[in-house]
Amino acid sequence: MYFKQFVAEGLGCLSYLIGCPMARVACVVDPRRDMQVYLDVARENDMRITHVFETHVHADHVSGNQEIKSRTGAEICYMEDTPVKFEHTVLTEGQEMTFGNAKLKFIKTPGHTPHAMSILVTDLSRGEDPWLVLTGDCMFVGDVGRPDLAGNEHIDEQVQNLYNSLYNKLGMMPDSLEVFPAHGEGSLCGRGMSSKSSSTIGFEKRSNELLRMAEPDFKKEMSGTFPERPKSFSHIINTNMEGVPLLDRCPVVKDLSPAQVEHFMQQGALVLDARDTASFGGVHIPGSINIGLKKQTANWIGMVIDPKADLILVVPDEKAYHDMEIQLHRIGYDRIIGYLYGGITAWQEEGLPITQLWQISPEKLKNKLAKGLPKYFFDVRTPAEWASGHIQYADHLPITQLLKSPPDIPKDEEVIVTCAVGYRGNIAASFLQSQGFEHVHSLAGGMKAWINSGYPVT
Repeated sequence: MYFKQFVAEGLGCLSYLIGCPMARVACVVDPRRDMQVYLDVARENDMRITHVFETHVHADHVSGNQEIKSRTGAEICYMEDTPVKFEHTVLTEGQEMTFGNAKLKFIKTPGHTPHAMSILVTDLSRGEDPWLVLTGDCMFVGDVGRPDLAGNEHIDEQVQNLYNSLYNKLGMMPDSLEVFPAHGEGSLCGRGMSSKSSSTIGFEKRSNELLRMAEPDFKKEMSGTFPERPKSFSHIINTNMEGVPLLDRCPVVKDLSPAQVEHFMQQGALVLDARDTASFGGVHIPGSINIGLKKQTANWIGMVIDPKADLILVVPDEKAYHDMEIQLHRIGYDRIIGYLYGGITAWQEEGLPITQLWQISPEKLKNKLAKGLPKYFFDVRTPAEWASGHIQYADHLPITQLLKSPPDIPKDEEVIVTCAVGYRGNIAASFLQSQGFEHVHSLAGGMKAWINSGYPVT
């Protein structure tokens, strides 16, 4: 049996290729949209991809199932009653399929979504006992799937389903069975996943507190609050249900002159500036949003930007453009008009409007605070980060709350924001600028710089 895990950094998406080189067949489970890697690996091992299995309709990334089908003719398979609207093969509880020495058995494990499944995998060349289980978004390493994505009206049913799937199905499997989930660190489909991308049933039952609770306690815990659902989730779910458009049908991205960028902005296009915080702070196009190219870029784009927005990119170089394009396509943000050719330098040389997002140093902020200024100083980190230590006189306004509802304060007042290292602070500050706030600053280096400067936290 051939088995390989693939990791999409940042989003935390985990996908798998399973097959048998002797039989020259393979399948892919939960593929990402940029799917050439699966074809390359299959070809290198003399296998042909014949099936794509989806453990559920994903909310945080657009599937690559249509891309794989277009290249290989593979069947796309879902558990019965999954509400997808395109041609697919229906799987039933307990059904088995073989790919040479690899045997797959499909098990209903709803809870994260109503029609989710897990896949038991056996290497027949080693024996008849299952070797591992692909748990989808039901059981993670160190966490379990969030049950709220189907909507609050279904939360009680989903929590009950999740409990049954975890305790009465997966939890009853052999302790030695290896666990390979559909997501890992970075995913918003849970609350605290481990950075390790695999585990065992036994280890999770011993070390994961959520798998050691009485049923009432589990239901209470899983009916609580979860990370903010990004704007992109509904768009991604709908895209995956309708059938993902092939990438070669997406608009052709163009290199745009400053005049063209200005024209498209007048038509309502949004400028997404992917440069680092210092470069953006020095000079940028008014109204643009700064989300630098980092591991978590796609998640933050999903939080800040409407999936229906027409996008123009400002990037430092061509490689950054291609990297950002992959991040956008992975979450279904296909309305990319183009990128500013020549970067911000070309824009400046045309004499077009520019603005700044001043980065204030820890020393200058300390001096301002000593004078009772600024009037509005926001820490946009999470509640846990805030509780671990914050700057005196700061007000706590988590970025997810700020993005949903900007503070009701005069827009001509000075505003300073901070986060852990400056990345989220710049996102928040650039968002406030785009909403008309005139005097916004970001603490350079965030709390890390403040602490390293020797200044106190409370």
